[in-house]
Amino acid sequence: MPDSTPHRPRHRATWLDELMLAAVFLTRLPLRLSHAPEPDVYPRSMGWYPLVGAGLGLFGGGVFALASLAHLPATVAAVLTVAALAWATGGLHEDGLADVADGFGGGRTRERKLEIMRDSRVGSYGVLAVVLSVALRVSAVAELGAPLAVAAALVAASACSRAVLPALAWTLEPARKDGLAASHGCPPSRRVVLALALAAVVTLAAVGPAVLGVALASLAAAAAVGLLALRHLRGYTGDVLGAAQQAVEIAVLLTLVALR
Repeated sequence: MPDSTPHRPRHRATWLDELMLAAVFLTRLPLRLSHAPEPDVYPRSMGWYPLVGAGLGLFGGGVFALASLAHLPATVAAVLTVAALAWATGGLHEDGLADVADGFGGGRTRERKLEIMRDSRVGSYGVLAVVLSVALRVSAVAELGAPLAVAAALVAASACSRAVLPALAWTLEPARKDGLAASHGCPPSRRVVLALALAAVVTLAAVGPAVLGVALASLAAAAAVGLLALRHLRGYTGDVLGAAQQAVEIAVLLTLVALR
């Protein structure tokens, strides 16, 4: 007997849908999608990651500016800024960094590394990695000092560190058949190019001539994480992408401090 139930027309995702999905995934913003996205929207949304990152950078710059207006020392303002950014992302990337450090540092075989990375507990390698990440970012932000310089640096660092994620996902194979990396799928090459282009435009607008140094730092940090992932896992996971984001953000901030 034929199905007489009327079929709802399938919603075709727009770029705004993709951008919102990227914001939902990368932040704690109270956003709700009006409909369940099609599976292929997830990898396509990665092309808009740099714009979400730029928004996070502006948020961090605003926190630093408010702390400066309250006449707080630069170090205290920097701690509040990094803490606010971690809150805004739900510690998503810090969690990935901790899992990668524990897995790569504590596992002897590929299977054991993946098992450790899936464990919700955090070990000594993970704690040390997050402490170092926070310390380096706080030190860099405090050293930049001026609110406008901090905002520009955070926008560039946040955009570039999200732009490398679709590039890594497009270059490497998922290390697991299940998990976040496998379920999201490989982003289309056009979305990878879009992410890199958006990051380049945002960074050029934020830091001007320093864009070349920022690009080289981003490439070096992302390549280092990618090569480590290939060596240890023969692919990538969602945690690897989180670690890459942290590595690139740190590299960009330190580069901008050195180029002052």
